[in-house]
Amino acid sequence: MIDERKLMALYGLRYNPFLPGIPPEDLWHPPELKDFFFRVETLVLDGGFALISGENGAGKSKVLQLLAGHLSQIGDVVVGVMERPQSKLGDWYRELGGLFGVNLSPANRYGGFKSLRERWHEHLKNTFFHPVLLIDEAQITPTESLTELRLLASANFDSESLISAVLCGDHTLPHRFRHDSLTALGSRVRSRLNLGARSADDLRLFLDHLLDAAGAPRGRDEAAGEADAPRPRLPPTQAAPQHRTIP
Repeated sequence: MIDERKLMALYGLRYNPFLPGIPPEDLWHPPELKDFFFRVETLVLDGGFALISGENGAGKSKVLQLLAGHLSQIGDVVVGVMERPQSKLGDWYRELGGLFGVNLSPANRYGGFKSLRERWHEHLKNTFFHPVLLIDEAQITPTESLTELRLLASANFDSESLISAVLCGDHTLPHRFRHDSLTALGSRVRSRLNLGARSADDLRLFLDHLLDAAGAPRGRDEAAGEADAPRPRLPPTQAAPQHRTIP
């Protein structure tokens, strides 16, 4: 069995770029993220919902991780990440209160509803930025919780939003918003990012970035050069025999 530390030392790697634990600052930014991040920044100012969807393995969770890091660099922006999206409404309220510094009791749901809205409104008044809620695996969030989030965020007869929320889930999540119970929430999604299969060019950019970030550009260039180099031609004495037609 190959010792991974020796292998990394051989190629000058700081870490294995093909394992999940890549440092957040070294993650690859797909080209379409720049526009999506700009639109989410607009949501932080205006409030509302955004959606990230795609097939399993398309990189949705990594995009959400990149977005969390990006927003955290903006002063006065508070970012909360839901860790148990599948919780029933009582536990869901309790986690939501913990994310935004509000001590909530599941037995007093109206008190929690009021306290959260007051906290968000106060933050918005003092900073002009909406609090941000990120929910990964949102396709398993109960309909009751998603409906409650829509009502929590709505103010002044639905003309204002008190929070910015980014919902991230697999390809079934957009279909949930077509159901009668969630069409109201689906109509409030102002920005969407759908992740699919990558092109060969994107995969090459991704590989180049991984190896550069891990500290092995030389090894990458050598490997690429070997792959692209023309195959050597045999000398005439070793060339394959020519078939001749006998007259």
